[in-house]
Amino acid sequence: MTDNAPSAEMQLISDSVDNASARIRFFRVAFGAAGPDQMVSQSEVTAVLSAMSKGGRFTYAWQVTEEPRRLDVRLAFLLMQCFETALPFGGEVVVGNVGSTWTFTATGRKINAEPALWDRIGKDKSNGNVSPAQVHFALLPDALKEAGRTMTTEVSADRIVVRI
Repeated sequence: MTDNAPSAEMQLISDSVDNASARIRFFRVAFGAAGPDQMVSQSEVTAVLSAMSKGGRFTYAWQVTEEPRRLDVRLAFLLMQCFETALPFGGEVVVGNVGSTWTFTATGRKINAEPALWDRIGKDKSNGNVSPAQVHFALLPDALKEAGRTMTTEVSADRIVVRI
């Protein structure tokens, strides 16, 4: 620690600070208010997801082709939290769009998608018994309604595909 060369310890601290800052920005979008005309820049979204991917259980690929509405990014971030719950060992999440249809694909070596939680989203059941660690499942139906979207889900042994 006496020379000016960056050490492995300092790099680890820097990465941790970047990840924590990205998580805060992620939560602000996921749980914050979003107006119907508010937009989020592609660079902001990719910066948050890139920082969260460093050293984390998940990697994120943001392949959305146009500047997204904040309502849509809010949906994406809430859904990413659902994926984090369903893939306990981590994995990869790819987000893309064709026109107004967004596709989310989460892959991992083990999928633990509790049907009661995922069914609640598709059937517009935002109320019910969810633990604090599952609050994103309770918020997602209302966010879908606010954004004027519906959701379809396909779950297999190693992949979850969601279209909104």
